[in-house]
Amino acid sequence: MSANRTTYRHTQRAPLCVLLYGLAWISGLVAVLTVPDLPRGAFLVATLLPLTVGCVLGPAFHYLRVQDEGEHLRVGFGPLPLFKTSIPYSEITEVAVDRTTWLDGWGIHMSVRGGWVWNIWGWECVKITRSNRVIRIGTNDPVRLAEFLQTRCPKLTNSQSA
Repeated sequence: MSANRTTYRHTQRAPLCVLLYGLAWISGLVAVLTVPDLPRGAFLVATLLPLTVGCVLGPAFHYLRVQDEGEHLRVGFGPLPLFKTSIPYSEITEVAVDRTTWLDGWGIHMSVRGGWVWNIWGWECVKITRSNRVIRIGTNDPVRLAEFLQTRCPKLTNSQSA
C-alpha cells in the first residue's frame, strides 16, 4: 500500500448484545417457572437452549467493525468473530449513502428491498453494489465510509457520489 493511500477503520457499538442476553435470560426464566412438569431432557432443552443461544450470539453482536484490509473491505461483528464478510474493492461498482428501514431491522439478513443488510443499530448505511448484488452496511459514519470507498474502488465512475 502506498504512503498516500488512506485507510479506514470504524467500530460501531450498540446495545443489541444486551437485548440478546436479556432475551436469553428471560426465556430461560420463563421456561423454569412455567414448565416444571416437563421430563428432565425437555426441561434442560427448554432452559439451556435459550441461555446458550443468547450467550453465543450476545458476544457475537457487541459491535460492527468496518475496516480496510488492503484489497478489500472487511465487515464483521464481534468480539466473537462468527459473522464476517469481505468485499473486494475491484468488484464495487456503486457506492451511496442510504438508510435502512424498520423492516430491514438489525443483524445480517436479506432486505425486503433486495440485497443483504449488515447492521447493528440505527438506520444510516452505505449501499454498495457489486456485480448487480447489493449489500447495505449499517454505520453511524456513512459519509466518511462512502468517501473512503470512492477513493479505493477502481470501477466507480465519476457520476457516483457519496
